[in-house]
Amino acid sequence: MTQYSKRMVIVHWLTLLLLVVAWFLGDELDEARHEAGATLIGYVAHALVGGAILLLVFARLYFRAEDGTPPPIGNTPMDKVAKGIHHGLYVVLLLLPITGIVTLVSSDVLKALQAGDASLLPHKFSGIFAHDAHEMLVTVLIVLVVVHLLGALKHQFISKDGLLERMSLRRKE
Repeated sequence: MTQYSKRMVIVHWLTLLLLVVAWFLGDELDEARHEAGATLIGYVAHALVGGAILLLVFARLYFRAEDGTPPPIGNTPMDKVAKGIHHGLYVVLLLLPITGIVTLVSSDVLKALQAGDASLLPHKFSGIFAHDAHEMLVTVLIVLVVVHLLGALKHQFISKDGLLERMSLRRKE
């Protein structure tokens, strides 16, 4: 079975790691914001991790174009769903940082960061469509990741077709 390039594998797992960090930071920010305890560093850290994820998505798209991808295992309706899930993941991973950036610049967060004053941070994001979209996309991402994971587990334990080896750093000889 053909494997993804090493750099594609590294970017895949690094993206997952940063997504977990971004989700954790975003969840902590949300709770702190509701309790009026959000910090400037919290917003900066979340934004930096989100920006790193966006850069990784661009790198991954570039690597896909340069290195190619392994051929699909089959052409069943389930394989077509899997392809749709992958495309959905790319779309959401591109839209999440964009909606985050738009939220940042269209709210008082940017003013607070520019002034270096956490007291200017908003307690609510009411009426900011980008923030609502950002939160909705987080939910969509979680659903897509869960379906992606379930598909991987199905291949590993039910189909036993070795599909997970394609995303391993261990190279077949």
